[in-house]
Amino acid sequence: MSATAPTSPSSRSGPVEPAGPPDSPDATTTAAAAVEVRGVSRRFASRSGDVVALSDVDLTVRAGEFVSLIGPSGCGKSTLLRLIADLDRPTGGELTVFGRPPHVARQNHDFGIAFQQAGLLPWRSVRANVELPLELHGTGRAARRARATELLGLVGLADFADHRPDQLSGGMQQRVAIARALAESPSLLLMDEPFGALDEMTREHVQTELLRLRAESGAAVVFVTHSIPEAVYLSDRVVVMSARPGQVREIVPVALGSAGDRTDGLREDDQFFDRVRAVREALHGTDGATGVGRGVDQR
Repeated sequence: MSATAPTSPSSRSGPVEPAGPPDSPDATTTAAAAVEVRGVSRRFASRSGDVVALSDVDLTVRAGEFVSLIGPSGCGKSTLLRLIADLDRPTGGELTVFGRPPHVARQNHDFGIAFQQAGLLPWRSVRANVELPLELHGTGRAARRARATELLGLVGLADFADHRPDQLSGGMQQRVAIARALAESPSLLLMDEPFGALDEMTREHVQTELLRLRAESGAAVVFVTHSIPEAVYLSDRVVVMSARPGQVREIVPVALGSAGDRTDGLREDDQFFDRVRAVREALHGTDGATGVGRGVDQR
């Protein structure tokens, strides 16, 4: 994919990537990339023939950047995340995490993962759940406890360290899952609809908590969601994917300030609504001025 900066939100004609931050004139330099996806495809065999989940996907996620993936159900968002996480392998193309193959990045603990379900072990305390990745990789008991205490303070759950997961609300459980994903100080956080099961009020609260954690940790984030407002509120860029076979239809820059500057009040800002509209137009393949479809498959 040839990446060029858009001149305006309404002049989009395909996948674009904005210029990098002031200190990084080339946004797609490999040295700065948390994730590089080049020509990646994924086919699945079935009785009725091959199913193409992803086709020729190109994407760069810079170090420290928050990128959301959004698109129709079945477009391959979660498949792409699984490829990055080394939970699956592509059938074509190349994918690297901090310049290394995903399986090497996994072995180096370069990334943490959080899914829609918190996936906490019910027989372990909150602290013990956060300690689990460190325990599995041989970290000493004192160091595990100190790290878990630090992270539980970071997510506002220090007073619940000795509770069991079933004693926590859904939003609190998700915060524990995020703390666990951050246990080994990864440089990349992979999140697959982690707030999908939460009520709206809790979801907005945890979104703001995630922005605070991201600002403090400096980790890059790749975030899968079906919610346009959520994608805009959290992201530096929103990657809009087409219906299957999944491809990058468009990349919409958000430019609503740094993670630390975003508060609940942003959701009522005109600029926020403008970016929500831009993502919606990209998702549905319409021109902002005319509302006319751009000939994109909308199955």
